[in-house]
Amino acid sequence: MILKLAALSALGYAGYKYYEKNQRDQNGVAFAKGQPEGSFRNAGAEATASKGDTMSTTDEALDETFPASDATAKY
Repeated sequence: MILKLAALSALGYAGYKYYEKNQRDQNGVAFAKGQPEGSFRNAGAEATASKGDTMSTTDEALDETFPASDATAKY
C-alpha cells in the first residue's frame, strides 16, 4: 500500500513539474527561450514565445514602459 502511494505521489509530482515547465499565461503570451527567470520579460516582440509576433511602434513603446506605467499594481 505504501509503495503504491509513493509511486502515485512521484507520478503526480513529475506531472506537476511538466505542467509548470510548459505553462503559458491565459492570453497565450509567454517568455521566449533565453529570457531571464522571474515575473517580467524583456520588452519587444522577440521576448515573447509567439513565433512571428510583430508589434506596432505604439505597442512596442507601451511594452517598454511596463511596469512603470502600471504604478497602482501591488507586487
